[in-house]
Amino acid sequence: MEPDSLPTEVILTHPRRSLGKVRLDWTPQPGNYLDFEGKTYAVLERRHRYQFKSGRYRLYNIALYVQSAQRPAEKTLVAGRWVVGDATCRFNAHSEIIRCAVNPHGPCNSCRSYETSELDPQA
Repeated sequence: MEPDSLPTEVILTHPRRSLGKVRLDWTPQPGNYLDFEGKTYAVLERRHRYQFKSGRYRLYNIALYVQSAQRPAEKTLVAGRWVVGDATCRFNAHSEIIRCAVNPHGPCNSCRSYETSELDPQA
């Protein structure tokens, strides 16, 4: 096994089923997007699985819980992380997964509910 590459199981959340296993050279966080077998998925949750061997626990597998998704065309960098949509809007959720409650599918640039936020998105 490569030192920086752990077996990662990709699990679809609804309906719950395993999509397969893959070795990744990066560690996906919730909110990241993963291309797997020609489809794009949003990572919702990451769980570590450990094995007890020789008197100690060792990380041996990672489980990624995903849902089918499209990569958002609009993203804004806020405090070192990417969020979906225009973070200057008052209704933006400042989330890697959800844009907003008013116009969840976007786009932000033609949304008639857009209101400038009083908060600085770079903070």
